[in-house]
Amino acid sequence: MIHARSGPVDPEPDTSVRPPLVRELFLVAGLFLVYKLGRLAANGHVEEAFRNAGHVWDLERVLHLPDEAAVQSLLLHSHTLVQAANTYYATVHFPATLVFLVWLYLRRPRHYVWSRRVLAVLTGAALALHLLFPLAPPRMLPAADLVDTGRVYGPSVYGDTPADDSLANQFAAMPSLHFGWALAVAVGLVVATRSRWRPLWLLHPLVTLLVIVGTANHYWLDAVVVTALICIAYAVLRPPARTHRPRQAPAGQAAPPATAPALGAYASGTGMYASGTATYGAGTRVSGTGAYGAGRRTTRARLPGTRTARARLPRIRARRTPELPTRALRAYARSGAHR
Repeated sequence: MIHARSGPVDPEPDTSVRPPLVRELFLVAGLFLVYKLGRLAANGHVEEAFRNAGHVWDLERVLHLPDEAAVQSLLLHSHTLVQAANTYYATVHFPATLVFLVWLYLRRPRHYVWSRRVLAVLTGAALALHLLFPLAPPRMLPAADLVDTGRVYGPSVYGDTPADDSLANQFAAMPSLHFGWALAVAVGLVVATRSRWRPLWLLHPLVTLLVIVGTANHYWLDAVVVTALICIAYAVLRPPARTHRPRQAPAGQAAPPATAPALGAYASGTGMYASGTATYGAGTRVSGTGAYGAGRRTTRARLPGTRTARARLPRIRARRTPELPTRALRAYARSGAHR
């Protein structure tokens, strides 16, 4: 017995809307270069970054947000756990986003274009905030009293002197692109896929949030601000409409008819029965009038999902009729009319 799947079948990728590969490679590489140069351009504002960090820390206390130390204390209970969190922070950010874009490009070209635009808008807005609002992370703020887990337990992606770090801008804490990109990846996969387990993709931004806060690289407000930015991007850039294609029948199995047969009609290769009053329904008996071809058998058509009873009509057999009845001949002979 063949059981049909409960969900719709994923359609094949629409290659007609897939952008040229070479152009996309140059475009993504250009966006990455702008991202790195923009972060480095915002580097060096040490005094302003620490002053803004004090304001953000005080605002979180006014808003009664959870203390970042509560999350970090959970990581510090295990040396293996804190190292796993540092490794996740250092290695998952870029590769996960790259694999996400490659998979969309190959399997969901329409969603690839949409997600690439969302990431570009989000990254551009984040770089603007990095330039306008330099912010020291909580691991550098003395008032936070947090441990720099990357430097103490390793691995770390930042240099020892934040002001002269030529690889990354350590004062670009707000908004958190680690969390923003992770949220964009999860939402993009939820929208582009049709599995019943697709909400589990949201675990990626949830784990990322706990990691960036537990390692003291970001404040809670960094995630709040980037969430607001990505919501604006989704409001401006609407996702593509889903397209469904008809399911193909398995090999060796006849495809279902496109339309249901007409009610009250029987058909065969040699004859036809039609009834203007016959109806079908669950638990009902069919009745009506019609004509059967002599000596011809018909096949019954059953509507899917209904249980019907077959109407039994008397069969009409063809008989050879004499030219005149016998009684008429005898009466004619007796009357003498032929004489």
